[in-house]
Order: sequence, then structure tokens, then C-alpha cells
Amino acid sequence: MQLVVGRIAKAHGIAGEVSVDVRTDDPDHRYAAGTTLDTDPPREAPLVIESTRWHAGRLLVRFAGVADRNAAEALRGTVLVADSETSRSASDDEDFWDHDLIGLRAEDPAGVAIGDVVDVLHPPGPAVLVIKRTTGAEALVPFVAEIVPAVALDEGRLVVDAPVGLLDL
Repeated sequence: MQLVVGRIAKAHGIAGEVSVDVRTDDPDHRYAAGTTLDTDPPREAPLVIESTRWHAGRLLVRFAGVADRNAAEALRGTVLVADSETSRSASDDEDFWDHDLIGLRAEDPAGVAIGDVVDVLHPPGPAVLVIKRTTGAEALVPFVAEIVPAVALDEGRLVVDAPVGLLDL
């Protein structure tokens, strides 16, 4: 399965560097020199990382074969993906990949079905679960321990203890 690990934002300077919106909690591993990343939309060949550096809170990446600003600018908006097989396993029981959560049945604390997780959004702040309710409507649920106190991957479910009104928005 392909995991989104970043998106190329824009060219930086004139020598082919790009700034990347990082979508991984392990950028040192994922963006190490020599690493190969696939792209969406697919390109003729995967991108190979030559070097990285942090500048003003942004990750700057130089890819092999991207030698100038025009070539870097042509990559703007490209989504960077990696195979989940190359990912390190979660470091603790409270870390989950998006693809682990999508498809889980959401239940209230009493075990009553709320719906199914259909997507995971990553705005600034905590992740947000998109739950397709049994009524057909969608609910946005912050993925924080106070609201989602239990995730049971082996059972294919998670518990949503939503404050009053959250699921009715």
C-alpha cells in the first residue's frame, strides 16, 4: 500500500531545491539521502533524494536530476508516496497509519454502531477521522484520546466517546 509522506510545495532558490510539506512523523528516515520516493501523479521514474536540509521550519529537498528552478517548479503539487512495506512499525500502541484506521467500524462506548471511518484528514493540529454515519451523513471526529479512547485494529473497530452534538454537525 502506498503511504503519502509529503507534497512538493514550490521551488526554493535557483539550484533545483524544493520545499516539501511533510506528511510523516519520521522525516529523518523517510527523507534520508539515497531514498527513492514514488509520486502521484506518476512520473517517468521515481524521485531519488540527493540531500535535505531544514530552513525556516520547512524541509528543503534536492532530487537527483532536478538541476534548476524550472525543473523544480515543474514538480510543484506532486504528492510523494512510499510503500508501506518500507515503513518502520509504529513505535507504540497509540501510533496508527491512516490505512490502518480507514475501514474501521466506529462505535459508541456502549458498542452501538456509529458508522465507518472513510478517511483521515491532517489539518494543523490533531488528525481528524471522517466517519460515514449509518444515516449516510459524514461526521468529522478529532482523533484525540479524550474522544477516541480505544482503537482495536484486530477487532476492526474503534470507540468514539463524542461530546454532545459532535456527531450531529
